Amino acid sequence: MFEFESLPLANRFISLSGEFYENTLPTPLPQPRLLHFNRSAAELIQLDPDQAARADAADYLCGNRLLPGSQPVAALYAGHQFGYFVPQLGDGRALLLGDAPGADGIWELQLKGAGPTPFSRGSDGRAVLRSSIREYLCSEAMHGLGIPTTRALSLVGSPLPVYRETAESAAVVLRMAPSFIRFGSFEVFFYRGQADEIRALADFVIAHHYPQFADSSDKYARFLGAVVVATAKLMAQWQAVGFSHGVMNTDNMSILGLTLDYGPFGFLDRYDPGFVCNHSDEMGRYAFDQQPDIGAWNLTRLAQALTPLMSVEAARAEIAPYPSVFASSYIDLMCAKLGLPADKDAVALITQLLDILAKNRVDYTIFMRKLCDFGTDAQNLNAPLRDLFVDRAAFDAWAALYRARLLAHAADDATRAERMRRVNPKYLLRNYLAEKAIAAARDHGDTSEIERLMQVLHSPYDEHPDMESYAAPPPDWAQHISVSCSS
Repeated sequence: MFEFESLPLANRFISLSGEFYENTLPTPLPQPRLLHFNRSAAELIQLDPDQAARADAADYLCGNRLLPGSQPVAALYAGHQFGYFVPQLGDGRALLLGDAPGADGIWELQLKGAGPTPFSRGSDGRAVLRSSIREYLCSEAMHGLGIPTTRALSLVGSPLPVYRETAESAAVVLRMAPSFIRFGSFEVFFYRGQADEIRALADFVIAHHYPQFADSSDKYARFLGAVVVATAKLMAQWQAVGFSHGVMNTDNMSILGLTLDYGPFGFLDRYDPGFVCNHSDEMGRYAFDQQPDIGAWNLTRLAQALTPLMSVEAARAEIAPYPSVFASSYIDLMCAKLGLPADKDAVALITQLLDILAKNRVDYTIFMRKLCDFGTDAQNLNAPLRDLFVDRAAFDAWAALYRARLLAHAADDATRAERMRRVNPKYLLRNYLAEKAIAAARDHGDTSEIERLMQVLHSPYDEHPDMESYAAPPPDWAQHISVSCSS
């Protein structure tokens, strides 16, 4: 295991030319305090978790003291934001320190909230405690759910005031990913007419992340196809678990199919297909039920950016499978959640279920978890499920169809229930849970709620009898929580 001083940090991204980044040092954070350290993420890079107990740990983890080997850079990219192209964005408050080797591959280390960069566009380059806690918790929650995501190593706070709608305190998250390259990393050079840079970046990504295509004559097309498949599968996972990203701009889309850049995200409470988690999204562009189509739209922007490396026809051919990959992945996931073998004939059953959940405003996660204990005995009314519905007749009609399908596949209830509990989480990072952790840390300097949430969110499919309250329906006040792009 490594100490801070011995962590073997390099930075492969700077093998690209200076067109791709700006060398930028972190801005010192006054009076840093380590609020939480993620031991499971530390293990990925073989960093000794006991390093968190050091008096200088916060300085290392917020950028006040650079890890040896760090070569901090802010990456350049562009992006379509809410459908409109913005020609230059870039890491306005994030700095890539470098990459560390792990047992399962290379992990890039990036500070978020470390001060202004050449791409800050006049902003302070800081992140507030509120949004930092949300990102820190949600990236780990998504990992616990088995959904591809960036990870979070540490959360450091400071009394430094940061001004958004009101004055808030600053924080820095040290996050990790195999790569932070995004669709917009290619777009910026396409719109500048810089084909050589597009090729160099594509070669870099293929060499480090898609080496199976390196010797193919059509390697760029195959790279695009792999991103299409990864994105389609990610969208299916988001929809199946009830996750809404909130800001699916192309600069927030990972070329590895990771959940990237947690801002105004939200998990569904009651099932609402039109759920908009982002207060800033007045037109509902990134509503929950729009995410699969937005994923496809964003992929067309990436495909366009790669056309200097392939024909338009080749690019179209690579993105064409997206709808079928998404649909088959989503059906497979939903069939597993229902305890049924993957079967397209189950589509009607899934559609009917989602329809009555929406009409009856039923909590999606609670329903799916209770469904694990559905009894196939004809005399069993399944009251714990039935009582979630105002229209009980609608549930009864659906339950009869579901019972028949379960009986046709001859799975005994106990075996099926155990299997379903492995894919229907009991615990999610609901907004009200995050809000309680934020309030405790902000108002009282109490991070114990962050620790409790991390414990349960790392294993959300387990029962955790002593944490039962974290699986409760949201309180009435939770309806008034508002999240936006401000952070």
